[in-house]
Amino acid sequence: MIRTGGVNRPVEISATGRLEVRITAADVGKRVSVRCLADAAGSGEKFTDTVGVLASWDDGVLLITRKSGETVHIPEASLVAGKVVPAAPARRRGPAATYEELARVAARAWRPVESDRLGAWELRAAAGFTRRANSVLPLGDPGLPLDAALDAVRHWYAARGLPAYVQTATGAEGTQERLCAELERRGWEREVTAELWVGALAPVADRHEGSGVVLGREADEAWLARYQRKGVSDVALKVLGSGPSVWFASVPAGDGEAPAAIGRCVVDGRWAGFSAVEVDPALRRRGLARRVMAALSARALDEGASAAWLQVETDNAGARGLYAGMGFAAHHAYHHYRSA
Repeated sequence: MIRTGGVNRPVEISATGRLEVRITAADVGKRVSVRCLADAAGSGEKFTDTVGVLASWDDGVLLITRKSGETVHIPEASLVAGKVVPAAPARRRGPAATYEELARVAARAWRPVESDRLGAWELRAAAGFTRRANSVLPLGDPGLPLDAALDAVRHWYAARGLPAYVQTATGAEGTQERLCAELERRGWEREVTAELWVGALAPVADRHEGSGVVLGREADEAWLARYQRKGVSDVALKVLGSGPSVWFASVPAGDGEAPAAIGRCVVDGRWAGFSAVEVDPALRRRGLARRVMAALSARALDEGASAAWLQVETDNAGARGLYAGMGFAAHHAYHHYRSA
């Protein structure tokens, strides 16, 4: 017999030997691997395996948050095996970086027009222009119990006529799997999942030709004509122009036409962050995005940067293929949870 979460149950036997449930509620917050019956009322011949952070173990149910941000509910009675596993191995591609470092760099590259502090949480607002600029960045302790903190978040955004969002991350050391699970338990809905990718900067500049790209410090009318978000407001322009050292790139088209391609880069110490890389749909697959990235990378190298990051949604297969071919790889996933 072994003890699992306070309940005695027999040890299951597999064809290769004894399986044991070696985790308890005391392991909440740790990365675990568990096997459970796919159908607890069935024959016991089918199993499912789950790896992630044990977010909670209450009332006979385990909540495990996977790297993708998905939270899995597992009845304690269905457990066959479980153990604590080491943190995910260090990344082998791209520059080394912690989640917190990248979260702060990304936040500085896309600043809101208004922000406030709730303990170590930053509440951000920009008249609704993008979730990133209109969500809480919870890097640390809010200084209140979670329910009270979330109430304060709701009131702060309601006073500005905005929905309440919390931006969280999963899949790297120091990310917020437990907070994701707690938000879901309180009815917050995960609306968007994307990933932050990192890579070395010099290869992006060296492997691709960046000629014919015009760089500037402002998003002019031509650049905005290609930008996917139409009718950009003064608030949006402030967000686009925010960051330590901001550059806008354009590949000119014919007279009076929107640029064939555009991009944006923010240089911040060793990091260069890319966003708004967009190409005329009629001119895709001609290397224009690579030219934009190469030109921006060369400028960032001149300013002393050596590493690069960008954000890409999980369902954007074209962009993911492009960036993977340029040497980028996922560092962590991030999510926006909206208050119920």
